[in-house]
Amino acid sequence: MGTAFKSSERATIGVEWELQLVDRRSRRLKQEAQKLLSELPELSDQDAPPLRHELMQSQVEVVTGICDTVGEAKADLARSIDRMRDVLAPWGTTLTCSGTHPLDSWRDQELSPGVRYRELVDQMQWIARRILTFGVHVHVGVRNRDKAIPIVNALTQYLPHFLALTASSPYWGGEDTGLASARSVVFGSLPTAGPPPHLRDWAAFEEYLETLLRAGTIASIKEVWWDIRPHPDFGTIEIRMFDGIPTLREVGMAAALSQSLVELFDHQLDRGYGLPSPPSWVVRDNKWRATRYGLDASVITDARGTTVPIRDDLRELVRELTPVATRLGCAEDLDLVSETLDKGASYERQRAVVADGGSLDDVVDMLVAELDAGPARAGDGTRSGAGPR
Repeated sequence: MGTAFKSSERATIGVEWELQLVDRRSRRLKQEAQKLLSELPELSDQDAPPLRHELMQSQVEVVTGICDTVGEAKADLARSIDRMRDVLAPWGTTLTCSGTHPLDSWRDQELSPGVRYRELVDQMQWIARRILTFGVHVHVGVRNRDKAIPIVNALTQYLPHFLALTASSPYWGGEDTGLASARSVVFGSLPTAGPPPHLRDWAAFEEYLETLLRAGTIASIKEVWWDIRPHPDFGTIEIRMFDGIPTLREVGMAAALSQSLVELFDHQLDRGYGLPSPPSWVVRDNKWRATRYGLDASVITDARGTTVPIRDDLRELVRELTPVATRLGCAEDLDLVSETLDKGASYERQRAVVADGGSLDDVVDMLVAELDAGPARAGDGTRSGAGPR
């Protein structure tokens, strides 16, 4: 049995942004996802709705349609957030995003309705019950299924870069974990999570899926939670490595980085070039380095163990990708990488609040302010087609 891949004609883009529902007064998570979705049927009652449940009632997922540019994706997200804010404001509820909530415990959350979530918890037990985590997923269209696996393999080189730039979960249950990204560890405990296995080609990917389906390990591709995976139904590469991202501008940065890299690799394959494919041990070690140290990590660049500061590697990557980003219309979004390196990623900004004498309540207030400060409507663009799921 083959796995059909609905190829994209170009490097289209789609974004999934998991948001927290937070009480403005207490700064704690509120279990209002079902209530919110019922108040916004125009966003939630569709075949591919832009507003969706996640595992917990304290979180919602905002999903774009199929977009040609990063600007369109940001505008799509902004429209959905505007509608949510209209409903949430009278309830004293607001929106934030970080890889974990600085204060709340998974023990205090209510599970969302739906058979899928009940089955997940029944199967995974404690591992699933504690996944009070938030992330951003970026889909980028790929023109040919035979390119998908080489591009996934090449992108594993940049797992630490994706994570370090967006790491936003230093706190877990009210305590500083000492990590830049606690989310990476918590979510990574799922049995099919983590870096993708090194597969040879599309046939090997099909064999992998079919084996897990026959064995009953998974019911569909949705249960393969790799940090980067091909999504056959959408004809995309889905990059799932990003921590929860607190601002729309930074979501645009993650989307621009993703789209530019996939586009670069796609064209390199067209020109007959071989793509990089780092060994699995390098990929896993580098992911850990970014999980622990964020932008202060040094990453391994070859099988001899040569390392380079990730900040230097990111600056070089931006220089390399700028011509591609310019053609795609997202050079300004990609430039935010340099600003983040200068001003700090979210985990650094959160810790700075505490270092200056603030509390974790103040950290939540900062996260609220950062999302509130974003443009009400970013860029132009209209929703078209069905978005990623």
